[in-house]
Amino acid sequence: MTYRPKKRFGQNFLRDQSVVDRILAAAALEEDSRVLEIGPGLGVLTGRLLDRSAEVHVMEVDRDLVERLKSRKEPRLIIHEGDCLCMDWPHLLPNPPYTLVANLPYNISSQVVFQILDHRALFRRCVLMFQKEVADRLAADPGTKDYGILSVFCRLWFDIRRIAIVPPGAFYPPPKVTSAVLAFEPLEAPRVPLDDEAFFRKVVKGAFAQRRKTLRNTLNAAGFGDGLDEVLAANGIDPGRRGETLTLEEFARLSQALGARRLLSGDGGSII
Repeated sequence: MTYRPKKRFGQNFLRDQSVVDRILAAAALEEDSRVLEIGPGLGVLTGRLLDRSAEVHVMEVDRDLVERLKSRKEPRLIIHEGDCLCMDWPHLLPNPPYTLVANLPYNISSQVVFQILDHRALFRRCVLMFQKEVADRLAADPGTKDYGILSVFCRLWFDIRRIAIVPPGAFYPPPKVTSAVLAFEPLEAPRVPLDDEAFFRKVVKGAFAQRRKTLRNTLNAAGFGDGLDEVLAANGIDPGRRGETLTLEEFARLSQALGARRLLSGDGGSII
């Protein structure tokens, strides 16, 4: 390869075709599928996506790689140059649903997941490569060390399954970490009922803000102290527990109760 990867973009290019095959199998593309790829790099995956779908959108921040993509002169390849975190996804992807397939740059992978959560209506399926430690967090169960904010948010809207564990040698240059591919299958509705998803997110973020502290202390510090003990008791949640022990259902009940108490008290403003 003549292209020199740039560290500032966190570039590690997938080159193992057997891994590409497993990603494509999980994507389950059809002839009329529309695809989004984030960080196409040298285009190893891009070419295979074009072979299997009607059109492929790519988001690429590296100008040199954008020029390589343009040199394909492929009318079904729509190139969006720039930082995917700063783009208007609904504007650029006007004909959902899309299948999102990507070997994500590991330095922005968590931020991309938040973008996916915010724009989940655009996608019929997502098949994504992460650093294994991040993948473990996304798919973690309550009560485990990996369980955190993104575990809760992703569980709310997606079924997640592991597709492959990918060794460093599958990339150029080899990263210093093992990787994992996850498939995200969107749910038709949130896994638990919510009145206010934005408020739910604030409660979850507050519960994980200080992981070593009890739920009572960390939610107090996050601004949820008014009547907190009563709300916890009414919902059967021990205030001495830590946020990482709460299930999705418990977080939903807690946020519903805290939200209702806020409205009853006349405080409809933002807590955090």
